[in-house]
Amino acid sequence: MSTSIEKPENEVQNIELMSSVQDLYGGVKVEIKEPMDLKLFASMLGTSLSHWRQQGKRGVWIKLSIEFSNLVKPAVKEGFRYHHAESDYLMLVKWIPETSDTLPANASHHVGIGAFVMNDKGEVLVVQERNGSFKGTNVWKLPTRTVDEGEDICTAAIRKVKEETGVSVQFIDAIG
Repeated sequence: MSTSIEKPENEVQNIELMSSVQDLYGGVKVEIKEPMDLKLFASMLGTSLSHWRQQGKRGVWIKLSIEFSNLVKPAVKEGFRYHHAESDYLMLVKWIPETSDTLPANASHHVGIGAFVMNDKGEVLVVQERNGSFKGTNVWKLPTRTVDEGEDICTAAIRKVKEETGVSVQFIDAIG
């Protein structure tokens, strides 16, 4: 895909968008597999970010092979940050919306909660995912989420139920 940009001399320059794959959470993943000129990368990245912003994308993940680490500087200028690095690549991320960044921290470990919520009538609260692997599958499940780093699981359960359903709950007990 390419887009046109008008230059000052009224010349039109075509700049291609970066090749990307949509993720399950409303974002995109980019993997740089071929060497790229620094200026071309910077132009393509800026144009692609504008395009993804217009599409309402949330997070952008760029996987750079270690031999393309020269491309980090222009990505950082566009607001990317390091997420993690392995022996042969590094991962850069950027949160696009003007909201709190919800991109997960690097997975050293994750703590998840599932909230079993029952009202006075014995009815159990279930939800359908708006994002994630169960999105659009018509599956009903308990509200579940990962706990934020350093967050108490009791507080997380109450907060996650409120965020996902709008229902205020009281934490009674942990089962696990």
